[in-house]
Amino acid sequence: MTQVATLLGKQAVLDGLADHPAVKAIAAWNADALTDAKFDRHELTLTVAPETIREACATLRAAGYNFFEDMTAVDWHPAAPRFQLSYHLLSHAMMERIRLCARVDDPDPSVPSIVPVWPAANFFEREVFDLFGIRFEGHPELRRIMMPDDWKGYPLRKDYPVEGYR
Repeated sequence: MTQVATLLGKQAVLDGLADHPAVKAIAAWNADALTDAKFDRHELTLTVAPETIREACATLRAAGYNFFEDMTAVDWHPAAPRFQLSYHLLSHAMMERIRLCARVDDPDPSVPSIVPVWPAANFFEREVFDLFGIRFEGHPELRRIMMPDDWKGYPLRKDYPVEGYR
């Protein structure tokens, strides 16, 4: 516990996160990848470096989080990093959900695809790409899923014109 407590800092120890199975798994795999951990409203949120998201998902899957529920993005414009990707994972054995986040910035936001870890992420990643313009490196078929192929821009970005481009 001392190693994990040192890695996460005093706040995590005060919150009792150092003993959490997901925090232990991520810290054992790559402590430098974990940039934040927070327990709020009975849900754990772990933030990892965006380039490590695929490996973090694989680590959590091996730690017992066996079900990929959902993923989405948030545009925090004008803040930097601009985008937050949120992955929602479930462990049936532990009866627990966690949120795994990665923050990515403009002008060309991209992260590794988690489809090799959870094939169910395929359409969620396509939706985020289509509406926010975040690229998923290694995705098997990254193309628009909701908007027409010739659509200009990404409609859920905060700087997208309300009436669209004319």
